[in-house]
Amino acid sequence: MPAQAVGIPGLDLEPGDHVCGLYNGVAGRDGILMPFLRAGLDAGDICLCVTHATGTADVADKLRELMDGVDACLESAQLTVEPSTETYLRGGAFSKDAMLDFYETFVTGATNAGSLARIAGEGAWAFEGTPPTEALIEYESDLNRFVIRYPQIILCLYDLTMFGGAFLVDLMKTHKKLMLGGLVLENPHYLSPDEFQASRN
Repeated sequence: MPAQAVGIPGLDLEPGDHVCGLYNGVAGRDGILMPFLRAGLDAGDICLCVTHATGTADVADKLRELMDGVDACLESAQLTVEPSTETYLRGGAFSKDAMLDFYETFVTGATNAGSLARIAGEGAWAFEGTPPTEALIEYESDLNRFVIRYPQIILCLYDLTMFGGAFLVDLMKTHKKLMLGGLVLENPHYLSPDEFQASRN
């Protein structure tokens, strides 16, 4: 598949990309998320958005301000919007394996239909209550094995106002590309899953 538009002029992503979108606050999130979803829906991609800072209805409402046909996309399951409680925290706590299984089910359904899958997952849930667990960073690293197995793009969304430098370093180690300030940057600090695992031992 060719490069895919992300909705921001001049920026493209490739199928198999696992990107970390860094921003400040909900407005910053929407500046990345809404163009990403709109470009996917316009292209006929199957899109999944996992939200936390705002409800699922808010995401749909903001998309309706940008494009027509959002309700039809929701009804046909071209667009699915889920809360973190039904995805990352299903069962009451985060499980790396359960989340990867959830994505596997979604992506196989989308790609078996011949479509590109777009996933956007918001990480704000990880900074409420207990600090992010090692399992979250292991999950981010393992996504690099998963993302290349199917025609898909995964965008992980993290609010810079919620965490410090140590977690940012881990994010940089687990994402080949960073989206920041309207740019997509190749990340020289990225480690492959095997390299990342070795660095933790």
